[in-house]
Amino acid sequence: MSQSFVQEPVDLTNCDREPIHLLGAIQPIGFLIALSTDWYVSRASANIGEFFETTPDAIIGQPIASLFSGEAIHSLRNRLALLRGADAIERMFRCALVDDGRAFDVALHMSDGVIIIEGEPSTERNYGDATGTVRSMISRLDQAPDLKAFYNEGARQVRALTGFDRVMVYRFDEDLSGHVVAESVKSGIGSFLGLHYPATDIPKQARELYKRSLLRVITDIEAVPVPVVPQLNERKQPLDLSLSVLRSVSPIHIEYLRNMGVRASMSISIVVDGELWGLIACHHYSPRCPSFERRSVAELFAQMFAMRLESRVRQETVEYERRARNISDQLLGAVASDETLLKDPNWLSDILTHAIPADGVGVWLNGNYAFCGKTPDTSGFADIVRRLNTVATGKTFATDHIAGLVEGAERYQGRAAGLLSIPISRSPRDYVVLFREERLESVRWAGDPHKPVDYGPNGPRLSPRESFEEWKETVTGRSMPFTASERRVAETLRATLIEVVLRMTDEASSERAAASERQELLIAELNHRVRNILSLIRGLIRQSKPPEGTTLEEFVALVDGRIHALARAHNQITDDHWGPAPLKQLIDAELAAFLAAQKDRVEIKGDPVLLNPQAYSTIALVVHELVTNSAKYGSLSDSGRVEIEWLRDNSHALKIYWREKDGPPVKPPTRKGFGTTIIEHSVPYDLGGEAELHYDPEGFNAEFTIPATHIVEPNRFSPKEIEFEGTGPAPVVEQDDILKGKRVLLVEDSLIIALDAEDILYRLGAREAMTEGTVAGAIATIEATPPDVAILDINLGNSNSFPIADRLAQLGIPFMFATGYGEQARLPDNHRARMVAQKPYTRATMTKRLTELLSGREAETA
Repeated sequence: MSQSFVQEPVDLTNCDREPIHLLGAIQPIGFLIALSTDWYVSRASANIGEFFETTPDAIIGQPIASLFSGEAIHSLRNRLALLRGADAIERMFRCALVDDGRAFDVALHMSDGVIIIEGEPSTERNYGDATGTVRSMISRLDQAPDLKAFYNEGARQVRALTGFDRVMVYRFDEDLSGHVVAESVKSGIGSFLGLHYPATDIPKQARELYKRSLLRVITDIEAVPVPVVPQLNERKQPLDLSLSVLRSVSPIHIEYLRNMGVRASMSISIVVDGELWGLIACHHYSPRCPSFERRSVAELFAQMFAMRLESRVRQETVEYERRARNISDQLLGAVASDETLLKDPNWLSDILTHAIPADGVGVWLNGNYAFCGKTPDTSGFADIVRRLNTVATGKTFATDHIAGLVEGAERYQGRAAGLLSIPISRSPRDYVVLFREERLESVRWAGDPHKPVDYGPNGPRLSPRESFEEWKETVTGRSMPFTASERRVAETLRATLIEVVLRMTDEASSERAAASERQELLIAELNHRVRNILSLIRGLIRQSKPPEGTTLEEFVALVDGRIHALARAHNQITDDHWGPAPLKQLIDAELAAFLAAQKDRVEIKGDPVLLNPQAYSTIALVVHELVTNSAKYGSLSDSGRVEIEWLRDNSHALKIYWREKDGPPVKPPTRKGFGTTIIEHSVPYDLGGEAELHYDPEGFNAEFTIPATHIVEPNRFSPKEIEFEGTGPAPVVEQDDILKGKRVLLVEDSLIIALDAEDILYRLGAREAMTEGTVAGAIATIEATPPDVAILDINLGNSNSFPIADRLAQLGIPFMFATGYGEQARLPDNHRARMVAQKPYTRATMTKRLTELLSGREAETA
């Protein structure tokens, strides 16, 4: 990565021979005081007079009590006692260091036995619940369905928190080069997403420091650094500012930022498993200084981001390796009974590539070879085996570039560019080798990665890059690399294969016996379930006696409908591994299957409820018979309608009501068919409930009571299954495109509410959602990138959005207000007729209001 993304944190002069220490200066946004262990001032920043009525000369050698109040010193001492570890830093916000009432944000740490106190004037008046903010940010991270969305959400959250023009998530690759994997950026300033940067852009010393000090900020590259005096102590040593939050910046990095046009930056380390995984890098094109408290919240969020990332990666790895162990067990059991399988490359390929994806497999046993899939030719394979005998004796070996290992490999790199070898004997002789074909890749570099090394005044690569133009390079001769998890799986497979090759022991027999026992158990369970299903279908067929005059085709359709009703119910309850399923989903499925035209004449009422699998299958047959009977003979056979309603009674049992209206006159049946038997007796017999049928002349009615033991509480619904608005249930709004291709301005001063609203806008088809939290920011966005439509929160902290509304009205841009104050919201006379949406934002309300707003706009245009 280019050094423009990060702060160059160390003085690299002779850094290989001397301890790392920082430039002896700080940024002018705050002050620094160094204390001896007896709390006497030993050093101070030259700008101390800007914050206190004193000079460095006046306080150096004096007790800190001559500068700070006793209460402040007491608080600092308590915080100092909390420091744990060599790199620990304690923070205090809105701390009164002196008695004049001014508040400072303070950082406190130890450096070589010296107490370092850094302070900045507090700029946050009432930040609020920082822990609640981080908790909400992390909650949104946890909802990301995959790593790509996880990275994007991380960048988006930090930008919303800090207000930088550009926030990127930057990941280091195994070769220490890296690339931008996610980005949240202000509209109109270009994108760095996907750009790669060579490893040499961040020196080793800088990487180590990023692991110690997690956050670095540059508020203005044009600011003049403030020296710490005296520059050297009595031992002629500079002050180690490695952990300083205000430390000055290398002029090399300043020049990088200047070349890019960046005026302020911030970087937060992402440390996973004790290693520097990457950075959250922030850029701003004018001076910017987020408050110390916001920076601390961003740092805490980055630490939680790293923990969640580590958890996700580890969970994926554990699941992957669990599947691989199962495959290893299968391999062990199979080869233990038939060693000749090791010589069958097709069988090995099928087994191994289920654990480790590959395009081909080669087997080398006692000088004999066999191939499957895409592999080198015979002589090429022999060359590879000879080379493996020298570089990978007794262990697995992987490379994504065979040509870098074996001479002449270029001739077959199109079909075999990378390999993973698994030794299957203790002597370096026999191998199973997995091959991967060449992957042509176009890599986008920030500048020429093959540019000759520059030699500047401080040594190689310490002259700042002047050009950041994109450089594209096509990489050939390489495959998709084998991951660390895949190499660990290969080690597991190696141990398994060696065990099989070297011995046929009781363990192999035990494995076969265990496998046989598991198979017998599975067969018995499968046999039990198949018998039950066949018995049920047999009963349906035997009991489904056709009425007189029924044709064979009609009888087949009758039985087929009942079996399909069971099949639909079975699909719904097995979607969640044989778990409860929603009653409304069952009813909708039956209506969709049989009443496509009449469905609008069925009214469904009832709170969300889940039925367990047994009850679900029973009710599926009952509803099927009710629907088909009504479609043939009842209200749905002509112009009538049906009401379906359910509710819970005092005993928590479920009452289901079926009411038919406005259909043909109803008469009790002269004979009871199997369908009537299902309706009348299934619930009492199968579920221990009750069923009442009423053949009223005005319409057939039925009432069913299902005991509470078959009902699952509504709070077990997942958010995807049900959405609520207000006090009652509301249907889930389907994906809409009312904002398709439109750029939307969202003015909202609450971070979490803004992010939720953005999600809704994108799900409604918005091309871009531009979020601002202030009047000035919103008007600047309007002037730079006019939106197609806007949503304005009326109350923005200590101001309101009416000036924004005035400007939008001048430009003829449609907009609506939003508020959480309900009817109490007051609009000025010139906007009194404007549309107002009530918070909280939901897909239903946003869809409705935006449809009204945009349709009204189209009508005006017409």
